[in-house]
Amino acid sequence: MNCFLDTNVIIYANDSRNQDKQDQAIQLVTRLMQDNTGVIATQVMQEYAHVALNKLAQRQDVVIRQLFILESFLVIGQSPELTRRAIEIRSAYRISFWDACIISAAEKAQCETIYSEDLNAGQFYSGIIVVNPFAT
Repeated sequence: MNCFLDTNVIIYANDSRNQDKQDQAIQLVTRLMQDNTGVIATQVMQEYAHVALNKLAQRQDVVIRQLFILESFLVIGQSPELTRRAIEIRSAYRISFWDACIISAAEKAQCETIYSEDLNAGQFYSGIIVVNPFAT
């Protein structure tokens, strides 16, 4: 069962300002790495790098090292097909284009779950359920 990690999970795993969320994110990321069921998209890697370099003020070498670690997941690259599918998903669910890109990548990887704090927890998008890993 493949599980997709949204950018916010990766960011929390690298952000010590909220220790509870960081611990939860690290546990989830570690479990999916060990189970070999984790999936991310190149979009997630790009968004993480942007936030890590700018908002978290992490050093470039740290961010690059983290990106190498993230490559141990199945990484779905953006394609014209996924972009077209994201447009359809955006329209069907009335969500942002960027969230639809996440869903189209998860769909491509045949994920059953998307772990995200941003999407509506408990909702199914294209047959994939959203779980907020930080919900109490």
